[in-house]
Amino acid sequence: MASSPTPSADSRNRAAALREALATRVVVADGAMGTMLQAQDPSLDDFQNLEGCNEILNVTRPDIVRSVHEEYFAVGVDCVETNTFGANLAALGEYDIPERVFELSESGARIAREVADEFTAATGQQRWVLGSMGPGTKLPTLGHAPYTRLRDAYQSNAEGMIAGGADALLIETTQDLLQT
Repeated sequence: MASSPTPSADSRNRAAALREALATRVVVADGAMGTMLQAQDPSLDDFQNLEGCNEILNVTRPDIVRSVHEEYFAVGVDCVETNTFGANLAALGEYDIPERVFELSESGARIAREVADEFTAATGQQRWVLGSMGPGTKLPTLGHAPYTRLRDAYQSNAEGMIAGGADALLIETTQDLLQT
């Protein structure tokens, strides 16, 4: 496992501002990522022949991912989620690319961070990036995969998103407390 990235002063300031906003007002986040990506009809080449692996678009078609974030910020959301829901050992393992967890997590967060910073600069309204951590399909409680292997991959997922500029991590739709 890599060592945890040290957050910059800007990152710490954004995180503190996000905590303050969450404590004092309604903070609006974006909606669906996958359906917005699919609506742009990416080709099989865009997926590097890994049909349905939306996270690969972070490196092959960052313009598509960027456009989704731009659309959400343009209508006024405060936060966007990274295109990293499936950037975990189980999901990427189904495509035989589990070693790309960090790469796809970092690139997904970097794209969102760039767009968030552009909108913050243009409007003066702080925008945030939520690092999306999806559950995958392997449940450690049921013995589908060793806990330590899943833990290490989720750590790589989190480290990639932090390195890419995520302000917070969002653990989504898990169904196994050990997985969470």
